[in-house]
Amino acid sequence: MDSFDWTQLLDYALMAMLLAVGVAIVRLRNLFAAVMLMGVYSLLSAAWFVSLDAVDVAFTEAAVGAGISTVLMLGAMLLTAREAEPVKAGRHWAALAVVLATGAALFFAIGDMPAYGDPNAPANAYVGFDYLIRTPQEVAVPNVVTAVLASYRGFDTFGETVVIFAAGLAVMLLLGFGGKKSKKEGGE
Repeated sequence: MDSFDWTQLLDYALMAMLLAVGVAIVRLRNLFAAVMLMGVYSLLSAAWFVSLDAVDVAFTEAAVGAGISTVLMLGAMLLTAREAEPVKAGRHWAALAVVLATGAALFFAIGDMPAYGDPNAPANAYVGFDYLIRTPQEVAVPNVVTAVLASYRGFDTFGETVVIFAAGLAVMLLLGFGGKKSKKEGGE
C-alpha cells in the first residue's frame, strides 16, 4: 500500500486558498482590503513555490509581490478614492470569457508537460545538468541556484535589479514623495 503524499495535500490546500483569496479580491469594493488581500495572495503563492522546491522564485514573490508591490499600491491608494466604482455587467462577462479561455488552454497544455521530478525532463537533461556538474568546480558555491543567479547570469540579475529600482523610483517621482510642496498663490 502506498503512503499518503502530504505534500500533494498541502499543494491542494494552498491552491484552494489562492482561489478563495482571488475570488475575494475580485468581489471587494474596498481598495484597502483588496490591496491587503493581494499581499496575502503573494505570500500564499510564495508558500506554494516553496512547496514546489522553487525557493528562489518564492523569495522573489515574497519580496516583490507581498513587499514592494503592496507598499507601492498603498502609496498610490492615498491619491485615489477608498471604494471602487461599480463596473457594468458586460465587462464582467468579457473578463470571465477571457479567464475561462486562458484556463482551458492551460489545462489543455498539461498533457504535454513532463512528470514532476522526471530526471529526463528537458529542464533536467540539457544545460541544467551541466550547471549541476560544473558549478562546484567553476564557482565554488554550494547552492547551484545562487551560483547561476550571481555568477553565470550575473549581468541579467543586475539588469533585473536595476529595472525594479527604476520602477520604484518612477512611482515615487510620480507620486511626489520627498518633493517640495508648492505654495498656493495669492493667500500666502
